Amino acid sequence: MFQLRGRGRAGRSSSALVAGVLALVAAGASMAPGPASAEEIVAKLAFHWNLKHTSGKHAQIFADTVNERAKGRLRIDVYPTGQLFGIREILGGVTSGAVQLGGIVGVVSFPPINKDFNIANFPGLFKDYEQQRAFFTETEEGRGIWEKIQKKSNTVRIMFDPVGPILTMSSKRELTGVKAMEGLKARVIFQIERPLWKELKVSGVSLPTREVYTSLQTGMIDTINSVPEGLRAYSWWELLKYVQLPYQSYSDAYIMANATWFNGLPQDLQELILEVGREIGDLATKSVMENADIILDEFKARGGVVTELDGGAKAEFDTLMKERIIPQVEDLIAPAVLQAAQDFVAR
Repeated sequence: MFQLRGRGRAGRSSSALVAGVLALVAAGASMAPGPASAEEIVAKLAFHWNLKHTSGKHAQIFADTVNERAKGRLRIDVYPTGQLFGIREILGGVTSGAVQLGGIVGVVSFPPINKDFNIANFPGLFKDYEQQRAFFTETEEGRGIWEKIQKKSNTVRIMFDPVGPILTMSSKRELTGVKAMEGLKARVIFQIERPLWKELKVSGVSLPTREVYTSLQTGMIDTINSVPEGLRAYSWWELLKYVQLPYQSYSDAYIMANATWFNGLPQDLQELILEVGREIGDLATKSVMENADIILDEFKARGGVVTELDGGAKAEFDTLMKERIIPQVEDLIAPAVLQAAQDFVAR
């Protein structure tokens, strides 16, 4: 704030001071970010991650890179941390055109549109991101799932922005096997989780990401299926002390654009956005697993316990999946899609 003060006998008149202040304000305004020029297209990119989260960081890098290369023709403004939409609402925001771009977690947003996308989070099915993505591009069933999702949601996939591999974490006890799970209270966010928690005799409550920390504090939940990144980005490792490996699945996220908006852009700007999306998506995919390993090492250094199931303990989980869980998922995944995915990974 500018303050007007008298200068005594050596001072200028009050009118001269006002004129000087107005000149300074005008100069400052000329240096501040202003509204878009007539030629500049402005788009909003919203997501629920904070900018400490790897997915949030790469979404920001994507926007910054587009802005630099567009040279004043296109500007993407970033709205992180659920400022505009939460994890469950963001796809609706993109579909409606309320925002032009959004960070979408597939297994949260897509199953309500096409239940068969639950295959992406089926525990123990895909061995890595590459295999999971290949199912959606190389098989008729996988391609059909993606085509329906993009058509129904009026979206275009711009970039892969993986969240990370999914594992089980708890604040209550070491996760040494099936019996150790009984009586826990879990956060549920994926539809495919429900039959597994039910068979493990774990109660579940649906919570958005922003409420997980407080719910762990109060004891509303003591267990969560999520990615290692959540431990650090949301400080969950202050409360979660036990982690169970191996990874169950590989949670992919995407920068998606409203199709009507995207298709209305000049062709060269469409190509620019897709080019940057490929580059930053490759960077995000390359770093996500390395980052998971680093975070788990930090978790252990903070006193956390990482238990990797093998032998009889792992076989017990595998048997539970085969005999009890798979028969329950027909309401969540079409049998033909599950069979196609099983055949694909068996090749």
